[in-house]
Amino acid sequence: MIEKKITTSFTLNGASVQREVPVRMHLIDMLREDLGLTGSHLGCEHGVCGACQVMVDGQVVRGCLTLGVAVEGKAVETIEGLSDSGQLAVLQQAFLQHNAFQCGFCSSGMLISALDILRHHPDANREEIRDLISGNYCRCTGYQAIVDAIESVLKAQRVLPITQGATA
Repeated sequence: MIEKKITTSFTLNGASVQREVPVRMHLIDMLREDLGLTGSHLGCEHGVCGACQVMVDGQVVRGCLTLGVAVEGKAVETIEGLSDSGQLAVLQQAFLQHNAFQCGFCSSGMLISALDILRHHPDANREEIRDLISGNYCRCTGYQAIVDAIESVLKAQRVLPITQGATA
């Protein structure tokens, strides 16, 4: 059986992209296999672990549950694009300072969640941070260092607002 393909056009990390995609191919597979963006990982393939998270039109989505054709006309941001643009620089530095990177498998999804917290929950406390990252599995850190890192950026942002895209 030949799988049907559809041409889809979208913006990927600020650049226009057009691809012919099998209708049942998941976004994470398209990003990793077809476009060579391997920063987001394929973990559970059930939308539970958070390793495959990317942003679509500014909202966090699970790449393993989102079909590639569903991003037609939308803006997709991956860990590579967010890192290159400088939007994650402050978070990455905080993760390094607090030893929140261990094996690195969860890091891209965790950083996407952390950026979403900065954007949409700037007043989050430790308990709320834990709740907001609860969709991301980390087998190495015990989450304490990750919460510390996110909390430190939130506190700094409250004192001196960090503008989107700015680097520290």
